[in-house]
Amino acid sequence: MALTRRKLLAGGAAAAGAAVAAGCGGGRTATTATATAQRDARAAEDLSMWAGVRAELPLDPKLRHFAAFLLAPHPRPVQAEIERHRRLLDADPEGYLRAADQRVDVAGAAARYLGGGRDDIALTTSTTMGLAILYRALRLGPGEEILSSVHDHFATDEALRLSGGRVRRVRLYDTRDPARASADEIASRLAQAIGPRTRAVALTWVHSGTGVKLPMDEVAAVVRTAGEHHGAKVLLCVDGVHAFGAEDVRLPGAGIDFFAAGCHKWLMGPRGTGVLWGTPGAWRRAERPLIPSFANASYGAWIEGLVPPPDPPGPAMTPGGFQAYEHRWALPAAFAFQERIGRERAAARLRALAARLKAGLAEVRGVRLVTPRDPGLSAGLVCADIAGVDPGKAVQALAAKRISATVTPYAQRHLRFGCGLAVDEDDVDAAVANVARTARTG
Repeated sequence: MALTRRKLLAGGAAAAGAAVAAGCGGGRTATTATATAQRDARAAEDLSMWAGVRAELPLDPKLRHFAAFLLAPHPRPVQAEIERHRRLLDADPEGYLRAADQRVDVAGAAARYLGGGRDDIALTTSTTMGLAILYRALRLGPGEEILSSVHDHFATDEALRLSGGRVRRVRLYDTRDPARASADEIASRLAQAIGPRTRAVALTWVHSGTGVKLPMDEVAAVVRTAGEHHGAKVLLCVDGVHAFGAEDVRLPGAGIDFFAAGCHKWLMGPRGTGVLWGTPGAWRRAERPLIPSFANASYGAWIEGLVPPPDPPGPAMTPGGFQAYEHRWALPAAFAFQERIGRERAAARLRALAARLKAGLAEVRGVRLVTPRDPGLSAGLVCADIAGVDPGKAVQALAAKRISATVTPYAQRHLRFGCGLAVDEDDVDAAVANVARTARTG
């Protein structure tokens, strides 16, 4: 019988193995007590109206929150779960840790939400951690490369650089006028860029610098066809953080091989939580953990003098060490909150708010939309420029009117709005009116 860390330390002072197992696939499912607590939380909520959804977000009602996507507030059911776990963990730290795998199944909840199996998911603290784990783990042969784009965030670019692999980048649309991007152009440029030595394509689903959403079905088809043409499987690796919770993301069958996302943006999950999802076949090409795992199979192998195995891959790639457990264990409550709202309903709501904002801004003299108006090429982010006005100054002018917006964190800066569930039609109209005022007055 294999010796696991949990067996070794049963009743001992280091119960982290059971705690990690509860999160990353090495343990059992949640108990009836947890399910009962979740039912009680649901009974107190009315999410049938958007005002009811907003009432669950503990935001300052005096502000218009177009920046809430950046680091989302904890919805009340999520905050309640965090506090419940924190209280019980404080009362009996070792005992609560030791029994964690009988109490909560984070990876299982993530798998039910995304699709696939619980062992396909590594738990992380952020998109950045997930990308670093992924690109460090990918195996490349001599002369083989990863193809990325010029539109990605620092986290992708730097994770690829630090991986030590050969990286090439492609421009998928004209960065001088992203609003004119088209699905055909993006697919065509990507198809032309994938070469016989390309083994992975590293892209971002929704670009935080422009608001452009890649047409993922077309992108996946291009990557699959290119691999068949060149006679070697090409992995499609996606930074999905600005799609996760803004789109109805269902992964198996979508053509994506790896998906990394933080859960504390559009999903409105606990801060400091994230997922790295991979297909079983893709994980076999990424079996080098960046950080030692505390999963039972990994720790048990070490105890027995063996090399920790790469299977199951999600637990094996989940970083070990003690975590902010109360936040991680509350992640299932975020998935449940989104399901109760309705995933496609929420995505449709975001598209409608973004469409309203884009339509309003397009009518303002001196304002140039950066984000495409086509809902197939945009999600909840809307970026724009005001002629003669620095984006930072525009954000300050809006803040003076209690409208919270952001500047894109790139060399090419734009004014940016997040049309999430924290805003409504009145907020959108107020944002348009105040952008128009700033455009007139400078």
